[in-house]
This record gives sequence, C-alpha cells and structure tokens, in this order.
Amino acid sequence: MSDNQKKLIEMIVGMQSPEAIELTKVMLEEGADPNTILDICRKAMDSVGQKFEAGEYFVPELILAGDMLERISELVKPLLKEGGGGQKKTHGKVLIGTVAGDLHDIGKNIVTFMLDVNGFEVKDIGIDVPVATFIKEIQDFQPAVVGLSGFLTLAYDAMKETVEAIKTAGLRDNMKIMIGGGQVDQVICDYTGADGFGLNAMHAVKFCKEWFGVKE
Repeated sequence: MSDNQKKLIEMIVGMQSPEAIELTKVMLEEGADPNTILDICRKAMDSVGQKFEAGEYFVPELILAGDMLERISELVKPLLKEGGGGQKKTHGKVLIGTVAGDLHDIGKNIVTFMLDVNGFEVKDIGIDVPVATFIKEIQDFQPAVVGLSGFLTLAYDAMKETVEAIKTAGLRDNMKIMIGGGQVDQVICDYTGADGFGLNAMHAVKFCKEWFGVKE
C-alpha cells in the first residue's frame, strides 16, 4: 500500500473531510486506479464501523463519513464509466430504501456504498418509500436481497407492513429481507418478519455475503 493510500485511510477514519477529498483528487490526477480508491474507502469504513461499535464514534461521525463517501464517489465513479471498467458485479442484486414515513438516509447511503464496493449490484430507491413502490421495484429489479432502512421507531410498523405486502404479492419466498437503522435488534427483526438486521453497514455486507454464499 502506497503512502497516499495509507494517508487517505487515516484521513477518512480521522474525519478529515477536506483533506481526504483533496488527496483523492491528487491521486486520481496521478493516475490512481478508481477501484483502488473505492477499496480504500471500504477499508476506512470498516475502521469507522469498528469505532462506532466500540462507542468511540457516534451519529455525527457517521454523518460526516457518509458525506465523505458521497463526495469521493462523485469524483471516482465517472472515471469508472469513462473507462468502461469498474468493479464487475458478480454477487447479485440488492434493493434498498428507507421505509414510508422516515426521511433518514445517512445509514442507507453508507450501506449502499459498502455493498457496491464489495461487489453487489445495488439499487437505492430513496427515502419515505411507499409499500407499493417497494413492490413495483422488486418486481422490476428482481433482487435477491431487500434492505429496509428506518431510524425512527415508527419505521418498525412500516417495515412490518412492507414485509407483509411483499409476502402477499407472492415475492417473499424468492428473497431475503434485512432491516437496519436506529435501535434495531432481534426483537424488532422478529416483529417485522425480516430475515436479519444490521447494526451498521459492515453487518449488512456480512449478511449479504452469507446469503449469497460469497467467501471472504
């Protein structure tokens, strides 16, 4: 790993947003592989997630980290398209959205980013997503995993309603459903009828890898 790669990881983990964005620009100008930069972001977010679990980081740090990922993605992804390359999606499709009545998207955005750089084809359908929209998107996109995000406690009822609607539509047997956001736990998971829950983006990636049979 080069010095700049190590510095970028340290800057992201250290919440040095302006410096991380500037270094990303410099690395790209010097011909760095865009995929390598995305992989560096993945490694940095692994560390951020560990700090969050350990109680060293809190929601404000996750918000800043999410903003950094978004800005770095804006710099990197156009280059992937221009080069006709990019990371080949081999693991499968994941549909993700924040359920109806909830407007939070930081956690969802980080999960989307982490799944993307770990080789999943992800479709993010946004926030405050009605049940009917989830059903239509599932029918059109045909994902193997659906992620329901929600930070507010009222989101749990919306998650349950969405899972039940998926089942009623005859789509439940063909997929796995994970939930995340706020204070989700096994009790909430059982209540909503989901297959699993994630406390952070790294958990979401782990669950998807297990469900898709992806070896570490």
